[in-house]
Amino acid sequence: MQLSILDQTPVPSGTSPQGAIANSIDLAKQAESFGYQRYWVAEHHNKHGYAGAAPEILIGAIAAATSRIRVGSGGVMLSHYSPFKVAEVFHMLSALYPGRIDLGIGRAPGGDAEAAAALARGGSSFTNDHYNTLVDELQSYLDGPVGSVHASPLDTTKPPIWLLASGLGSASLAGQLGLPLAWAHFISGVDGQTAVDAYRQAFTPSAQLDEPQVTIAVSALAAENDADANLLATSIQQFKRNGFKGPVPTIDDALKQGALVEGPHEPRVGVAPAVVGSAETVVSQLDALCSKYDTDDVTIVGICHDHDARVRSHELIANAF
Repeated sequence: MQLSILDQTPVPSGTSPQGAIANSIDLAKQAESFGYQRYWVAEHHNKHGYAGAAPEILIGAIAAATSRIRVGSGGVMLSHYSPFKVAEVFHMLSALYPGRIDLGIGRAPGGDAEAAAALARGGSSFTNDHYNTLVDELQSYLDGPVGSVHASPLDTTKPPIWLLASGLGSASLAGQLGLPLAWAHFISGVDGQTAVDAYRQAFTPSAQLDEPQVTIAVSALAAENDADANLLATSIQQFKRNGFKGPVPTIDDALKQGALVEGPHEPRVGVAPAVVGSAETVVSQLDALCSKYDTDDVTIVGICHDHDARVRSHELIANAF
């Protein structure tokens, strides 16, 4: 089993955004010692509950604080940006940390309509109608000069591109382009197995990849026993019910707001529940998901209020595997 982490840089109640960023760097250092393969950071805009608006900057800080673990984006929301600029940013990161940088890209806005409009040139509304073209352009700039234009610095190790997907379109595109797929099991409201099967059926070997490669991103939280884990999970349960509009509440505040100790730990209709319990419980459920998706690669999304408990959760899962 290959384990990785997707960190959304959550802001716990009573902690500043700067503290949340420090937590992310600390968790990455700990994850490296636990044996995790990759550490990815997300892109969220206009969300008081998340501090990670610029994954490309946080990647550099985390890579500087670690020495072996791969560090990447989960992901860069490409529809907002110039593919040329993204290529230059990730060429620079790869030049600084050769062989350790991943470039995960996605088509979602990563925030609300107001934030998307603020990111757009001229205040235009968000669209990902040209997403496929943007991916093609990005690949071209990463591969080498396009006409007379090259993404600096030259002669760097090209970062592998991963396509993030929570729907059939992006999953099929990843297959058509011969790119690895990061399936967002933790937020998708569609049948993930069907989408991943479509990815494999569409897969065409590329210069980057000879055969399909899939990681499944799963919301998971472990503690010393099932009861403790269920209690920890009330914070993320209520955080999601609040629409991520504020910091991650304490357990006490989550319970006062109506969180249920026994779950369900994913309140949104149609979305897979979080995997919560002792290390043995979590591993058993993750094994079942891996069998469903026919992969041995899992990316853990683990959020709770207490940073030490969050670190311990990742440690327990790694030790159990």
